[in-house]
Amino acid sequence: MLTNLLKVILGFILAIAVLLGTGLTVALYFVNRTAVTPPKPLYANDNPSKQIKKPKATPKSQPQKPATPNPTSSPTATPTPTPTESPKPLPPDAYEGTVTWAQGLSMRSEPDANSSTTGGVGGNKKVIILEESADKKWQKIRIADTDKEGWVKAGNIQRSP
Repeated sequence: MLTNLLKVILGFILAIAVLLGTGLTVALYFVNRTAVTPPKPLYANDNPSKQIKKPKATPKSQPQKPATPNPTSSPTATPTPTPTESPKPLPPDAYEGTVTWAQGLSMRSEPDANSSTTGGVGGNKKVIILEESADKKWQKIRIADTDKEGWVKAGNIQRSP
């Protein structure tokens, strides 16, 4: 009878030790996983000049020869510059402003928070305010020097002097 009681107590102690060891192992695993910072995500509207670009390797199998002009060939025509298209015309009540929200703004296709996102504009960027919604809660903007337009929440753009 005494040996059976000792077996029960020893079994109980071993079961608790296994449970504690397993719990501690799982806890240490999750603590170590949360200590590692994930890589910064890249979004479509990120500034590509800030991204690190790797240089492309040139094939080494064929060395490049310097170009020599052929005296018997006819002279080549000089390319004429093509005229650049001007941006869309501005409405008469449009004005320029600067985004004051440091994280930037999401542009939407309609003046509604549930409408689809058409892009974004970074903080402290120049924009042109084209119009305001009827309830004055949304502003239609165009990013300066582009034709990209969309609706943003009002109050996040400061009018430029």
